[in-house]
Amino acid sequence: MRYWSFTSVATPVMLALAATACGDQGSLANPNKAPIVQVIDLSHQLTTFAPKPGNAAADRSAADLTKPVNGSRVVAAFSDQMVLIPVPDFPTGDGVFKLNTTILPENLGTSIDAGGHFVANQPTVANPDQRGLADLTVDDLTGPVVVIDIGARVDAELSKNEGNPGPIEATNFGSATASVVTAADIDAIAGQLEDRTWVIVHTGWSQFYWSSGPGQQGPYVNGFNYPGFSEEAIARLIQIETSRGIRINGIGADNLTVDAGEETGAPDFAAGAFPAHRHGLARGWKMLENLANTAELRTGCTLFVGAMNHRGSVAGWARIFARCTR
Repeated sequence: MRYWSFTSVATPVMLALAATACGDQGSLANPNKAPIVQVIDLSHQLTTFAPKPGNAAADRSAADLTKPVNGSRVVAAFSDQMVLIPVPDFPTGDGVFKLNTTILPENLGTSIDAGGHFVANQPTVANPDQRGLADLTVDDLTGPVVVIDIGARVDAELSKNEGNPGPIEATNFGSATASVVTAADIDAIAGQLEDRTWVIVHTGWSQFYWSSGPGQQGPYVNGFNYPGFSEEAIARLIQIETSRGIRINGIGADNLTVDAGEETGAPDFAAGAFPAHRHGLARGWKMLENLANTAELRTGCTLFVGAMNHRGSVAGWARIFARCTR
């Protein structure tokens, strides 16, 4: 007999992942030894909008934010929102099939960046990874999880402003503070890193995801003052990879950019910005952005990234699950 525990509704895919992971362990004779499998959905729902009225192509592909679909809400993004365009029904003798065309920006919502997402003026490594989503393998998209939890430090900083993100004078998530992922955080997990590891950071910042947007408005972006990976943390992670001869699969966070907000170099995005992307993608890392439910994760879980498999795309929305046993 197997014992399952899920944080969200158990779909057939979830059950298949759990059963595959669990194998034939456990029995009626000794149920206390049966593993409990938890499958965590790390993805935010995508929200959709009707297209803008008009005959111009630009209108048909742009979201009309006054016409949300099924209670959709805008979210913070570097792109437009997702557009849902109904197309004529496909009739049969017993009814009709409902059909839609969707226009989905690559970096909207929970998403993955592949190596080809960033093309450097001066590459930081020889032969930088320039693959797109369709080039990624199963090994690229799965692997063990190592968690860095800075949620308590983030909460402590937010408490200075009654729990709300504020300007840097009120809540400081600058790269030189302890409110971001530091080199010391990387040192603390160094012994757990191996080939294909996913380093996932829980900041607690996803609590502001649904109260922001469009564009870079709202507390989730907070004037690009939010927690994430500092440049020194990225540098330390690369040092460990190099010294141990390993290559992780990538990094992720429950924020907009994986990089800490200050590291984006906003609003100019000048040279030196986005160190996680600039250095990591070239090495073959993948970036997982806008993650949800990261508080449920723990080191030892296995990540499954459901990246879309379409040619020509270098980033895109992903349904991401973690399978955890205890």
